[in-house]
Order: sequence, then C-alpha cells, then structure tokens
Amino acid sequence: MGIEISEADAANELMRLARQIAHHNRLYHAEDAPEVSDAEYDALVRRNAELEAAFPHLIRSDSPSRQVGHEVAASPLSKVTHAVRMMSLDNAFADDEVEDFVARVRRYLNLSADAEVAMTAEDKIDGLSCSLRYEHGTLVRAATRGDGQVGEDVTANVAHIADIPQRLSGDIPEVFEIRGEVYMAKADFVALNAAQEASGGKVFANPRNAAAGSLRQKDASVTAARPLRFLAHGWGAASAIPEDTQYAMMQRMAAWGVPVSPLLVRCETPAAMLQHYRSIEHARADLPYDIDGVVYKVDRLDWQERLGFVAKAPRWGLAHKFPAERAETTLEAIDIQVGRTGKLTPVGRLTPVTVGGVVVSNVTLHNRDEIARLGVRPGDRVVIQRAGDVIPQVVANLTRDAPREAYQFPDHCPECQSEAVAEEGEVDVRCTGGLICPAQRTERLKHFVSRAALDIEGLGEKTIDAFFALGWLESPADIFRLKARRSAILEQEGWKDKSVDNLLAAIEAKRAPDAARLLFGLGIRHVGAVTARDLLKRLVTLPALRDAVVAGESDVLTSIDGIGPAVVEALGDFFHEPHNVAVWDDLLSEVSPPPYVVETKDSAVAGKTVVFTGALETMSRDEAKAQAERLGARAAGTVSAKTDLVVVGPGAGSKLKKAQELGIEVIDEAAWAQIVKAAG
Repeated sequence: MGIEISEADAANELMRLARQIAHHNRLYHAEDAPEVSDAEYDALVRRNAELEAAFPHLIRSDSPSRQVGHEVAASPLSKVTHAVRMMSLDNAFADDEVEDFVARVRRYLNLSADAEVAMTAEDKIDGLSCSLRYEHGTLVRAATRGDGQVGEDVTANVAHIADIPQRLSGDIPEVFEIRGEVYMAKADFVALNAAQEASGGKVFANPRNAAAGSLRQKDASVTAARPLRFLAHGWGAASAIPEDTQYAMMQRMAAWGVPVSPLLVRCETPAAMLQHYRSIEHARADLPYDIDGVVYKVDRLDWQERLGFVAKAPRWGLAHKFPAERAETTLEAIDIQVGRTGKLTPVGRLTPVTVGGVVVSNVTLHNRDEIARLGVRPGDRVVIQRAGDVIPQVVANLTRDAPREAYQFPDHCPECQSEAVAEEGEVDVRCTGGLICPAQRTERLKHFVSRAALDIEGLGEKTIDAFFALGWLESPADIFRLKARRSAILEQEGWKDKSVDNLLAAIEAKRAPDAARLLFGLGIRHVGAVTARDLLKRLVTLPALRDAVVAGESDVLTSIDGIGPAVVEALGDFFHEPHNVAVWDDLLSEVSPPPYVVETKDSAVAGKTVVFTGALETMSRDEAKAQAERLGARAAGTVSAKTDLVVVGPGAGSKLKKAQELGIEVIDEAAWAQIVKAAG
C-alpha cells in the first residue's frame, strides 16, 4: 500500500496510536468530553488501520481495531449488559473503498462478479448511540452503548424524549430492541448554548456533546429540559424479525411509530450508493442535524447473517465518511525534528486555525522535497486539511510567488550538530551522529523495549525520557544496570516498592532474550523483525553475524533468502562505527541470548514465502508467523513476485489485490489450519 516507514517505526507508532485512541475513546464514550473532532479521531483510526494492514504481524493485543467504544466510567447511572453487543462500523473515505466493500461481500458470499448486491444507504447521524428494549410493545429499558457490551441505564431520561415512543403500535414481536442515535438539532443546540451562557452554565462544544451530556444525567429533569431527538438505524436482540430485508424492516419500525431517517434508500449498485452519498453530501449543510457520512448495509438479512462480524464491526456494513475540511492560515515557522533513525522531519508551526471543529497549530511537511514542491517558507499563507494523516497536511501555498528567499533545509543536525545528508536515491535527510545524537538515543531506547523488540513491561516512553534526563540510561545495556539504582528510583515521584520491583523483574526476565528480537531492537536500518529472523536462522548467533559482517562476507549474507545489498550495507555501516561496536559489546556483557534455532517440520509450505493479511480470527499474527516458521516457511510482511502463498482473513485489501494480480496462490485461514494440521 506504499507506506514508507520502517518496521521499527511502525511498531512504535502503533503503540502510540493505541494509547491515543484509547484516551480519546474514554473522553468520547465515557466522559462526553472529546478533545478532538470526529475527523481527527477518524484520521487516527485510519492511520492505525493502514499500519496494521502493512505490518499485520505488529497488531497489538490492545489494538483499537479490536475495541468498541470504551468501558463505562464511574457514574451514578447503573450499568446494563446488552443482550446483543452494540458494534461499530468500519470506515471508508474514498469511492474505490466502497466498491471494494461490495466486491468483498460478493467474494465472501461466493457470488458472481455481476450479481446484484442491494444495499441500504442513509445519513450517519453524529449523536449518542442508544438501545431501546421493548417487551410486548412497551419500552422497558434504554441504555447507552458504553463499550459495546455494557452501557448505562438511561430509561428514565429517554422518557422525556418526544421522538421515542413509550409504546409501539401494531403487531410487535415479544422482545425487540431498537437501536439508533440520540441527537440535538442544530437550531436547538444554538438556543441551548445561548441559554446556558446567559445563565452562567456550561457551554457545549458541539451538538453531539450537548446530546450526550443531556442524556447521561442523574437527574432526569435536566434531560427533560433539553431538546433531544432520536432516529433509529437498526435493531439488537429480537424474539422475531418480521421482514426479510434491512429496508423493509426499517419501514416496519417506522410503521410502529419509531422515527427513521427520511434519507434512507435502497440501492442496487455501487454507482447508486455513491450517487446517494453525493446527494446527502450536497444537502449536508442544510440538514437540521449534524452528520459525518453515509452508512451502507447489505439489504438481505439472510446475507447479513452469513456475513457475520469481525472483531468490532459487521462485514455487512460500512460508514462512508465525508472528506476532511480545509482552512487557510499562516505558516509562522519550520522546525526540524530528529527521529530514531536520524531522519530530519520538518514540522510547520501555524497560526492556530479551526478545521472541522479542532484547533490546528502544527502540520507535517514530510521532507526536503515536499518543502521544495510546495515552495513554502515562514510567512506564507497556506491551505491545510486534515485527511488520512494523523498530523494535518499543507495542500496549497497561496503566496508562493511572493518575493522571499527559498527555505534552506539544514545540512547539520539541530540536536548534535553532526552532518545531515541524504543517501543516494533517498529523499530523507538523516543525521550521521548515530548513537551520539541525543534525539536518536532516546528514540532507539524506546524502540529497544517496544513490544516487537524486547517487550519490557513497565519501561514506557515517559520512564525512558525521565531516566535519560537523570543520566541513568545512555544505551541499551544501561537498562540492565537499573537494579543498582533501586533506591534512587524510589525517590522519584510516582514510584513505589511494588512498581520498582515489577520493573526490575521485567528487566531481569530479559537477560536471555530472543536473539532476533534483540537484533531488531538495536534499530539497525533495514533490519526489521523478519530480516532479523532470516539472518539468525542462517547464522544462529549474534557473534557469528558480526563476524560475517566484519569479514566482509557479503556473498554469504546475500545468499540468505530475503537479504539484499541494502541490508548488507546497513550492517556494514553499523559495525564500522566504533560507538556502535561499543554499544554492542556493552549490551552483550549484560545479556546472553541463546542460539537462534527454529525447529521446523516437513510440510507443504517448507521453503516457501508466506504472507498473512486481513484480520485473523483464530490466532494472533505472531502465532501465525511462528507456525509458518515451524513449517519451514518464511513469513514475510509484503506481497512480491517472490511470494508463494497468501493467507487472507476478513478485511484483506491491497495485499490480496496484488496477490491476485501476480497470480499468487491465495487461501483462507481454515485452509491454512489444514496445512498446519497435516504437518502434525
């Protein structure tokens, strides 16, 4: 998919994204106090999904892709366990993603390429999810989504929402849970904020916050005074479903007296779906309520049942989000940040501007070539947008022709003053200081303890920054000398006997680390987790690897499947630097990684290169890769002409497409399980 990022950087970014998204989930779902707009949150989730698709073996156990909402915070409202989990939806941002969604549905159902797959399409209300349980037609309980499994009881509160009928009319199943969004109309929101401001009360940031804060009140009389509305979009637990299609069922619910979107339609083709999306997007500003996209659902309910669910979302539904908004502001300065690999990344400092409800003051400028392409300089007026990237981007320079000198990209590192150069054929400028550069040193330490490397529990980014500032951590070996600083650590704020002992125990547990993980953890350019394993499967020990590199045995190294000249050159550069050798020797004086041996079995995939893609449902990514190696195969992260087999799970995207284009064999997870079983 073209993501230009190293495996190590991807692992670290996934760690940071998991924390960021969990933080925003808690603020949004549990506290009704989001710090970012939906578009910015979607950008974080999309970046996480892109990285997981590119590096599926790095998917974390706490991945946001496996979570729905957030656990219910301590609250005066009682908790309610949903009989049927309240799921979220996967997102799309482009037309081709919608077409891919329909194609995936066809493939999963084994339909022909021209078979009609009818979908419903409706506007996606930006409100608070709510489930209404009716028994014998009478409302008996209302609950918020919470974390999808457990929500909050808001039955007394919804009694004051005029749109929600206390009793349904008509032939109603014995039990039927109606699900939809509680929202506040734009005009009502403006009037509420005016009244709140006049009385000195809380002024809400947007209609969604106002609706959430109004519904989740201990005192139902407060809710009664707020102008809340409701629109249904589906159902949960039901003793019977009297219709065969999504569209007919929604019309049946409307006949019962439940409000549904007036923009709900049935579409028979992807073109019709996209046409309806455009019409809703065009009418968006004039709608009485806030929306952030269009939701598509497979119309036939028997197909929905066959399609089922992945970790947190149905395979039969998709949210097509609207594109990011744009804004104009001034580029005040360009700062240079130095990453773990020494890459100099320019960051634009902006006059703060609101984009999509969020104040933006920083923007990525990517690299030297991007600055030249845009022609940006401090003082320029620029147009920015917040789209698929976590950090907003500049999309236009409005004062490019103004008579000012071009920006001169630095040729020395701002952190250590070492020379900064771009290697032949590369656009990125990197500091040559290596481990003597303080910026690289801390980032390398964070990578060394990350989940994909040594995975030392309790030694997070803040702790490394703090210990580095105290002079306790200069190199990886210093981590294993922290036990001598136990008393000093206890003197630091936030540390207690148990937390210190847990940290030191976690460190001691890594005295005999996996050699491939340790090699990956050193952060040598081009040596990712898979490459580290490939090297050690042939050379077995770290000293043997070093000897081969120092002796210049490039033929031996390049004869290893998956090892090319770039890896050999990077290893040579690493061991050529005396300070790197000193770090290596110091580390191996503290740890003793055993010989790297992978026990393999004869199998149908022995000697082949296997790529796993999509969301595996019966095993983790690490387990799948370990299985492949035990079967004598090589688990790779990308599909190429050298790939022999691709194992796909739900949500497989660009890798599956590339495999099909290259004519590579593709199997599903069940077929892979049979290969593993056959090998014993």
